[in-house]
Amino acid sequence: MVFDKLKQLFGGGLARVDWKKRFEVLGRSGQGSMSQVYRVKDKESGKVVCLKICDKQKTADFEKRFAGLKKPCEGDICLALKHPHIAVTFEHGQTTGDEPYLLMEWLDGQGMQALVEANHSQLTGNRGKYLAQVADALAYMHQQKYLHRDICPRNVIIAPGNVAKLIDFGLSLPYKPEFCKPGNRTGTAQYLAPEIIKRTATDHRVDLFALGVTAYEVFTGQLPWGKTESIETLMRHMNNPPKDPREHRPDLDEATVKFLLKGVEREPAKRFQSAADYRDTIKKLPAKH
Repeated sequence: MVFDKLKQLFGGGLARVDWKKRFEVLGRSGQGSMSQVYRVKDKESGKVVCLKICDKQKTADFEKRFAGLKKPCEGDICLALKHPHIAVTFEHGQTTGDEPYLLMEWLDGQGMQALVEANHSQLTGNRGKYLAQVADALAYMHQQKYLHRDICPRNVIIAPGNVAKLIDFGLSLPYKPEFCKPGNRTGTAQYLAPEIIKRTATDHRVDLFALGVTAYEVFTGQLPWGKTESIETLMRHMNNPPKDPREHRPDLDEATVKFLLKGVEREPAKRFQSAADYRDTIKKLPAKH
C-alpha cells in the first residue's frame, strides 16, 4: 500500500536508484523526523553531493493528509525553487527500497542552530544579514505560491561566504486555499503560529511567525515562550505575551526590540504582512548585532 501511494506521488515511470551502489557514503549529515541525510560521492558524476533518504511510511502518512488534492511531492517543489538562498536540488526519485530520495548540493558550512546554541562569534554583525537572506528566500517562495511550513534555525545552513541557505521542504505546501484549511498542525512545535495551534485557517503569515521566532532566537539565544515543547507552552503562544528580548540581551536597541516583538505577534494582522517587508525592515536595523 505504501509503495502504491509513493508511485502516485513520485510517478510510476521514475527510475528507481540503488543508492548504496551509486553513491559512496562519506559521512552522515543528520537525521530529521522524516529522513536521513548523507554526504556522498556520486559515482556517476564524481561530485560530492547531499543525499536525503525519506522515510517511506512517514512520507506516505503525511501525504494522506492531503488525499484528493493535487499536492506535489517534496522533490517536485524543490526542483521548482531556484533562488540563491535556497539549497539547489539536482534530482529526486525512489530508491530500490521504495524510499523517496532527493539529491542536493552539499553545503560546507555551519547550521544556524549550532551557531545559536554556541553563541558563536560568527553571528556578531551578521544576524540581520542572515535573516534578511532567509526572508528573501521566503519572499520568493511565497511569490512562487509555496509555503515552507517549517522555518526554524535547524533548517538554515550558513554556507561559505556568509550565505544563508534555506533547506528541508518536507512539510512545504502549495499556497492555495485548499491547503490552508484548518487542521494541518505540522511543523516544529516552538515555531508554530497560534492559528496553526488553534487549527484555524492559515496563510503565508504562519511562515512569517516562524521566521519571527527564529529571529528572536538568533538575536537572544532564547525562545520567546521558553524551550519546553509541552502543550502548555504552545498555549502560551496564544494567551501570554513573549518575553521582552532585553531580558536576555540588555544591549539591544529599541528598533531591534520592536522588530523582534512584531515578528512574534500572536495576531496575524499585527505581524509583518510579507516576507519582503520583513527583509527590508531588518536591513535597516543597526548592523552591530
